[in-house]
Amino acid sequence: MEDEEEPVVLDDPGRMKALSHPLRRRILHRLRMHGPATSTTIGEALGANTGTTSYHLRQLERYGFIEEIPERSGGRERWWRRTEGHRDVRAPHPGSLRPEDRPVLAELMRIGHAEDIGLLAGLPAAYERDPAWARLSRGFAHMTEEGLAEFFEAYIRLLHEHAHRREDAPPGARPVHIRLFTLPAEDD
Repeated sequence: MEDEEEPVVLDDPGRMKALSHPLRRRILHRLRMHGPATSTTIGEALGANTGTTSYHLRQLERYGFIEEIPERSGGRERWWRRTEGHRDVRAPHPGSLRPEDRPVLAELMRIGHAEDIGLLAGLPAAYERDPAWARLSRGFAHMTEEGLAEFFEAYIRLLHEHAHRREDAPPGARPVHIRLFTLPAEDD
């Protein structure tokens, strides 16, 4: 069981832009899945040159998503890891942004949506291959706005209760993609 952490709200346009770049998202995913790495090893794994990878690593560091590991770094070799506190990252309310920053949120949402569509497209094959790990539930409910907010926060608490960090995961633990979204039902 993991301790609860405060959600990270992406209310800074710079942080949203940092997460809107496809290579940066792939770098973060690589660090989450495989742990600390250098720009060289990340570049080799992702098919990017070291200079490009180094630039994007510095951008992710600038906005607090990753950090250098000083005790492992030496000379020109710098080791990077994800920072703590980024398991519950939330988009800001569109109304809280300046009008000129709303397109940045739209791009962040578009890129995340494309990733989610890719995951969903792979669900039938994953379920066929490994049904114990590929789960799906569809639901419909009538809720108040307050009830939905309470449900969402309870879901996040439950996720934290059962989740382990990669470095602390017990034997048999596997990384899994977990998504929750809610949409208001429209009349058809």
